[in-house]
Amino acid sequence: MTPIKIVLAGQPNVGKSMLINSISKSNLKVGNFSGVTVEKTEVCFEHDCHIFELVDLPGTYSIDGFSKEEIVAKDYLLNNDYDVIVNVIDSTHLQRNLLLTMELARLNKKMVIALNMDDEAQKEGIYINEEYFSTLLGIKTVKVSAHKKHGIEELLQAIHDVYEEEKVPHKIIYHDTIEQELFKISLFLNEKGFRYKDLSSREIAIRLLSEDKELFKTVHDNPIYLELQPLMLECVNNIHTYYETKNIKEILKREDFAIAKGIKTEVVSQKEEKSQNLTQKIDSILINKFAGIPIFLFFMWALFQVTFELGSVPMDYIDAFFGSLSEGVSTFLGEGLIKDVIADGIIPGVGAVVLFLPNIVILYIGIALLETTGYMSRVAFLLDGFFHKFGLHGKSFIPLVTGFGCSVPAYMAARTLKSEKDRLITLFVIGFMSCGARLPVYVLFIGTFFASSNAGNMLFAIYISGAMLGLVMAKLLRLTAFKGADEPFVMEMPKYRLPTLKLLWFTVSNNAYLYLKKAGTFILAASVLIWIASTYPKNYEMIEEYENKIELVRDEGEIATLEIELAQKSLEQSYLGIIGKSTEFLFAPLGFDWKLTVALEAGLAAKEVIVATLGILYNVGSDVDEESSSLQSVLAEAIPLPTAVAFIVFVMIYLPCLAASVVFAKEAGGYKYLAYLFVFTTSTAWILAFVAYNITLFLL
Repeated sequence: MTPIKIVLAGQPNVGKSMLINSISKSNLKVGNFSGVTVEKTEVCFEHDCHIFELVDLPGTYSIDGFSKEEIVAKDYLLNNDYDVIVNVIDSTHLQRNLLLTMELARLNKKMVIALNMDDEAQKEGIYINEEYFSTLLGIKTVKVSAHKKHGIEELLQAIHDVYEEEKVPHKIIYHDTIEQELFKISLFLNEKGFRYKDLSSREIAIRLLSEDKELFKTVHDNPIYLELQPLMLECVNNIHTYYETKNIKEILKREDFAIAKGIKTEVVSQKEEKSQNLTQKIDSILINKFAGIPIFLFFMWALFQVTFELGSVPMDYIDAFFGSLSEGVSTFLGEGLIKDVIADGIIPGVGAVVLFLPNIVILYIGIALLETTGYMSRVAFLLDGFFHKFGLHGKSFIPLVTGFGCSVPAYMAARTLKSEKDRLITLFVIGFMSCGARLPVYVLFIGTFFASSNAGNMLFAIYISGAMLGLVMAKLLRLTAFKGADEPFVMEMPKYRLPTLKLLWFTVSNNAYLYLKKAGTFILAASVLIWIASTYPKNYEMIEEYENKIELVRDEGEIATLEIELAQKSLEQSYLGIIGKSTEFLFAPLGFDWKLTVALEAGLAAKEVIVATLGILYNVGSDVDEESSSLQSVLAEAIPLPTAVAFIVFVMIYLPCLAASVVFAKEAGGYKYLAYLFVFTTSTAWILAFVAYNITLFLL
């Protein structure tokens, strides 16, 4: 079967990812805000004796843009081999979308235009004559609705037809002044027999006027250059004289705008709106300058209430399952090294992480609803003025809120910020937004040290405190390391859309799968290593001494005490105990013992490992006393409240996981920034944890 490589290109929020899902039935993430696709994504499937290779590029307003996502799109469009461009257009914003269409048409590639969101256009009384549209541009055009899967087959057939037919030049005509100069240049090129790739002489002339560097280099090395140079100067001067500016790119952008406006006038018929549409009615409430922020805070408070209350329901069952599993494995395997590794290392470590899966799922559902309904963009607009007071850009809201789910995509989403200083400040404060991996630690400590009736409020307070601290730190960075004026805020407001169950399922299930995958691979390995480090080296003389004592005792309570004492001393003499005790002095002012110190150090790899480490270190002797079988009851006895508060504060602030740290270094521009981030977050975490510890101690 013949492969056809297709590139989906379009501006942000035109529904490219949803379209590629509808076409190929793939499971790409779809979001209703800028910068969802920050890397190109590829999907392959069979259709009508062809293998379609779809490449979904990040949304870009212009090929000449400078944001990270625009550079990714430009690099692919200019430097890769592909057969057909599918330019996806939002039918409700035709004129604006056509500006990118003009640039894509100048690439001289086979192209199909997909007028997406046709169902929404019709609801708004917008009708586009796609046949006339196709005639005006000379580009095959199809109306589609990715959401309702209308026009999908017609689009696929159009791609087939365009692929198999000879390439037809587009019919974009510029002002007479420009066309006259293009004619002179193309006539000269024809007379000299100059050819470049598979471009026509007119297309070469357009690229020369557009100052295409690669083409200029080729022409410069050609004998015709000596004659072409004065001709080009004459043509450019004539254009400059007419438009009264010497910026040729600006002139072409003006022309594109005029053409787009003209095409819209010709092909669009629209009924007059007699009243506000649904989006406008909702916006009058949700982005009201007085009610908007309180409504947003209420939504976030409700999300964390639900996260804790609903998430706690299945936790008892999951906890009981892993407890039974550990007992069953112990009984089945009997005494020995294998039993110790599995029943005391792997199962408690992994189980302590899986226990919080319900909370993670609920949090991701909330964030997915924010993204997919279009509300996230509204909040970014709403908070722009507030953010600017702290030295942040309005668009920073998107990566910051994404950081509540996972820091990795949050760091990547910061690419939407064009200013390097705005982007770096945002990258540095994303870590203050508590990611989903920190949630298990919060739930564990809140459930242990605070009343269940207050748990949701405490969780909300932790997240909001982290966010507010991030804003303060952003202001500090703006005043010190990244001085400079903020860029103005410009952002598209997409329409509200009801998320489909399929979309929510793919978004949440994918994140849940990645969480479980981490628990079943990385955290499993970490749990085994932590267990080994907490078990060896063994002091056989001490073990024998305690075993002899136990044999002489008949009271079960005293036997249990001796067994726990043996386990505690064995831990202190283990590799993990040695590491923890050697660094304990650094955290002693915060009230941390060596076990909490080790847990924090293990958390540098992944925050979920903190819970797994605590499960291994503190659940010593849990098989003796049923009432102390849960990690919460053990922690409640071993850790005072001021220490618990300081621990929560430290976890809330310090460096994100290893995977996120690597992505941060890549996005920031080098590992020196990661070193700065480590010092910045660790020192801030230590200072604020120290303050929290002493204030709590004073209040008690």
